[in-house]
Order: sequence, then C-alpha cells, then structure tokens
Amino acid sequence: MKKKTIVLTGGGTAGHVSLNQAIIPTLEEQSFEIHYIGSKDGIELELIRDAFPHITYHAISSGKLRRYASVKNFTDPLRVMKGLLEALFILKKVKPSVIFSKGGFVSVPVVMAGKIANIPVVIHESDVTPGLANKIAMPFAHHIFTVFQETLKHLPSEKSSCSGSIIRSELFEGRKETGMRLCGFEGFKPVLLIMGGSQGSAVVNDAIRSNLPKLLEKYDVIHLCGKGKLDESLNNIRGYKQYEYVTHELPDLLHAANIIISRAGSNSIFEFLALRKPMLLIPLTKLQSRGDQLLNAQIFKKHGWASVIEEEEVTPASFMAALEDVKERTEHIQQVMESSEFPKTPNEMVSLITSYAK
Repeated sequence: MKKKTIVLTGGGTAGHVSLNQAIIPTLEEQSFEIHYIGSKDGIELELIRDAFPHITYHAISSGKLRRYASVKNFTDPLRVMKGLLEALFILKKVKPSVIFSKGGFVSVPVVMAGKIANIPVVIHESDVTPGLANKIAMPFAHHIFTVFQETLKHLPSEKSSCSGSIIRSELFEGRKETGMRLCGFEGFKPVLLIMGGSQGSAVVNDAIRSNLPKLLEKYDVIHLCGKGKLDESLNNIRGYKQYEYVTHELPDLLHAANIIISRAGSNSIFEFLALRKPMLLIPLTKLQSRGDQLLNAQIFKKHGWASVIEEEEVTPASFMAALEDVKERTEHIQQVMESSEFPKTPNEMVSLITSYAK
C-alpha cells in the first residue's frame, strides 16, 4: 500500500515551527511521507534540519507583507509569486494528500498553491487574533484550527474550530538534574529561566543584566538571550548561564526552572502552562507587533496563570517587584494551573489534520 504524503509549512519564527516539530514523530509513526516547505534562510531551515535531518526540506522564495511603507513592498510580491510557482512545482511532484500550515509569510504561497492544485489545506492559528499571513491564507483553506476560543469570532464559522494548544511530547521528557548539570548549578537556589524569543529581546536582556547581582542573591539564572546577543563579559559568573538559543537542551532547562520570564508567544506560554511553570510575561508592544502578544498575556493573566508587566513599564525596580510578586504567589499559581484543562496531544492534532487528507 502506497504511503500517504503530507506537506508541512510554516516559518519566520520558532513559534511557526514548533507545532510542526511536535507532530512529526506521530506522522512518522503513522507511516506518512513528510515534506517540509520553508524559506531559504529562515529559522525553520535550521530547526527542521537540526531535529529531523532525514525529512526532505524544500526551500522556496517568500516575501514579507508589511503594514508600513518600505521599498520592499514593491519587490516582495514578486518573490511571493515566484514562491507560488516553486510551491506548485513541489506539490505536483510530491503529490501530498494534505497540507498543514502553521503560518508565517512563507506559508502563503504554499497554501495558495495547495488550493490551485486541489489539495486540502489545514491551517493552525495560535494567537487570539489571526496574523496577517494567515488572514491572507484562510480563504484558500479547508479548515482553520485555533488555540483560543476567542479567536473563532474572527474566523468563518463554517470552517473553523478550536483545537487548543498542542505540546511537543519531548518537553515532558526533560530532566531537572540534566538541566542543572548543563548549567553547572548546585541546586541551592531556585532557578530563573529567561526566554526572549529566538531573536532575543533587548528590553528583557537589559532587565536581567541590569539586575543580575540582585538576581544572583536569590536565584540561579538561565538566560536565553537570542542570536548574537551574548555578553561575553558575563560568561564566568557563578550561578549565571547564558545561551543564544537552545534546541535539544530546552526540555531539561524547562524542568530545571522554577520561574520563567518570557515574551508572550502563544506556543511558548502554553508549553509553560503544560509544565506548570509560574511565569512573568513581558509581551511585545503594538509598536513592534500587531498586539497579539498583549492579548495572549492578558488572557493568561485573567486565568491566573501568569503575571504581566508591559514593556513600557519595565525599569530595573519595576521588573524586580513584578518578579517578587510571582515568587510569592508561586504555590497559588501552580494550584490554579493544576485545575486547568490540559492541552491536546500531538496524536490528537494529527488525527484532526489527517481527517482532511484525500
């Protein structure tokens, strides 16, 4: 019997790749032939090839559709059209029975090509309101799944449903002891894990580094500071371990953490929720984004899963006060988390996606 083939797409940020990473092992268990379509130089290329080197990765041209004036607004549509033609060629060659898109601008030409080639397309939207790429892609989709119930009011009701968040199974396999050993921590202090996103955050990094002596009085600190944002002068400070970005180490570092400080990307904060980790969220502002992280953070605050400090409010003193509040309420936050509905498994998500396969 011939294997069924699935095409996965999504990229630009780690959040647009993580769900695809989560479902790949289940797809392999179910004997799907998997192809990934991404950009030529996006983070998805590194993440997929690093974790799944045996999967065929197809690189296409893509362009970013901006809400602001830029000369690239005139040239990027041509790159999208080129990507559309490249995606069509790939789809005709591999003949997938279904396409799953996690979003990001590289997914737009793939989804459009799927519609042209009469291949079912399933989209997943992680944030409260749909991103621009998914807004463009949605008319070409057979179905759209969401993480938040609140998102459904922004989508066509006849082809949308809430699947909830999907958590990578390997995150539950992390070991605290391994994480502590990786960082050289002795275990005498609670561990603070800082995640500023794959590109890092100057505001979050500055808040940590300006308060580092005070933080180290109470915590051991793991700092994921982003590509090119290491501070070499801090390399040998006891109780402080910095990384640009991690992949295989992440499950162990998450299990070692007692409190997490993070941006408010949907995939990440639901992972922290699933692992029952109290969190202090510093969402991207509307000046840097469309405001999706602000909405994500407010929903988590409303449910009692997180504390929130907005970027404009961050000073060394306000940051320390917000962190102290989370520390004092750690037990209560974890109790609230325990009563929350657990996210779906990758197996459940795969069943939903493949139900649309031809």
